[in-house]
Amino acid sequence: MKISVFNGSPKRDKSDTMHITRAFIEGMKEHGEQDINTVNIIDMHIEYCKGCFSCMHNGGNCKYDDDMKRILSEIPESDLLIFSFPLYAYGMPAPMKAMIDRLLPLTSMEMREENGSYHHVGQTDLSHLKYVMICGCGFPNSRNNFEPTTAQFIKLFPRDHTIITIPESPMFNAPEAAPVTVPRLQLVKEAGKQYARDFRVSEKLLKEIGTPMIPEEQYARIVNHSVPRSRIPAPREKKSF
Repeated sequence: MKISVFNGSPKRDKSDTMHITRAFIEGMKEHGEQDINTVNIIDMHIEYCKGCFSCMHNGGNCKYDDDMKRILSEIPESDLLIFSFPLYAYGMPAPMKAMIDRLLPLTSMEMREENGSYHHVGQTDLSHLKYVMICGCGFPNSRNNFEPTTAQFIKLFPRDHTIITIPESPMFNAPEAAPVTVPRLQLVKEAGKQYARDFRVSEKLLKEIGTPMIPEEQYARIVNHSVPRSRIPAPREKKSF
């Protein structure tokens, strides 16, 4: 299987989320040989989409001559796209969003209604593609955190998608947290094996992967304790009028 991994973290290989993604890929490799191509989006020259729609009229040729040409040519040749990114403002980091916007040349101006929603008809056959989103966040739980970016990913890639979300992801870069992070990465690895075999991950395993590694309150205390007291704003004084 040919896999394109898009790493949306500015930290590149040191990304908290890439620890999760690498474990997933390791699980896939245990099932069979995989052809992996990883792209650190922060290192790509990607201009912002101007919404001129010229690409949707001229066979997918964008007005910009930048690194998106390479990405656009590699996507149709892939079997699986993995989008790995940390949660930024309840969504994806700006470099990845810029890349997503520039996928417009893969579509045309023609619209089609399906299941009550309209979408642009593709200029390129991507029916063979499957999609995986792997997202970590620094909050101690998954509730009311991942929902916006999950909804966006499903809207962008409505079929053949798998979504893995993990809270407390900064712990993957903390060696002292190994007693809890190593077992969690083993679960992710198992998810990779399941996916390589069945192109899906069981709901039970996804739920287990997405639970906090340590109690939420304990994680919050650790994070808050690491913040210098000088950077914590003082309570506002109440004024009487």
